[in-house]
Amino acid sequence: MGVLACSRKNCENIMCDRYSHNYGYICNECFEELVESGYATNIEIFMKSVKKSTNQKEVAQIIFDAEFKKHK
Repeated sequence: MGVLACSRKNCENIMCDRYSHNYGYICNECFEELVESGYATNIEIFMKSVKKSTNQKEVAQIIFDAEFKKHK
């Protein structure tokens, strides 16, 4: 049995227990985000979108790194 990696773009979660013949595996975090996005969400577009971080510090790091680039 291979690793059941989430099929969503840039998601690194493995051991996913939800599967779609059309879209592949989805982890619980991405599934919850999909549900929260509403019933009219286009699944194909969602699976190609970048996963939101559940870690607030990580989100802040990404935002502030983009604004304050390191000087080389």
